[in-house]
Amino acid sequence: MTSMPQRMRALLILNGFGLLVFSVFVGWQWMFALLGQVVLWPIVPSIDIQLPTDHRAWRMAHMEGITQGLILMAIGLAGPYFRLSRGWHKVLFWSSVVTAWLFSLPTYFHALFGTRGLAFGGGPFKGGIENDILYLIGWPPVIAVHLMLGVAIVGLWRYVTSLPRESETHDG
Repeated sequence: MTSMPQRMRALLILNGFGLLVFSVFVGWQWMFALLGQVVLWPIVPSIDIQLPTDHRAWRMAHMEGITQGLILMAIGLAGPYFRLSRGWHKVLFWSSVVTAWLFSLPTYFHALFGTRGLAFGGGPFKGGIENDILYLIGWPPVIAVHLMLGVAIVGLWRYVTSLPRESETHDG
């Protein structure tokens, strides 16, 4: 059992920053959707645009990127505390990346298409091929998040149980 390799940790942190950049990109589009125009005066004159204006969908897309990016960074920074085999570190790495990106990217397309992807066929929300494709894309991260959390708990537990107890470190 070893701690997470440094390259893996750095790649998790890099992916986390990538998701923060993605969230900024989504945030700009959210602002334009709210305004109904691209407003970047004096750089660019106002340009009227038509984007879906469901504020809940844009907020979700924006916050999903931020949240998932921070989770990837936290896992990368916590890498020294995971006691796992090389293979299980790979499982933790890939399940984390799949979870973060495939929970974040579809929310952006849901905001654009006016779908939710919570049920095949749309359920109580707008259905259609866009919804159903995004719903199916949602299954890998649903599985991956459970793998990620389980492996992380096991790795952290192994680390904690390898440490001496407080009573063992004092002469008392």
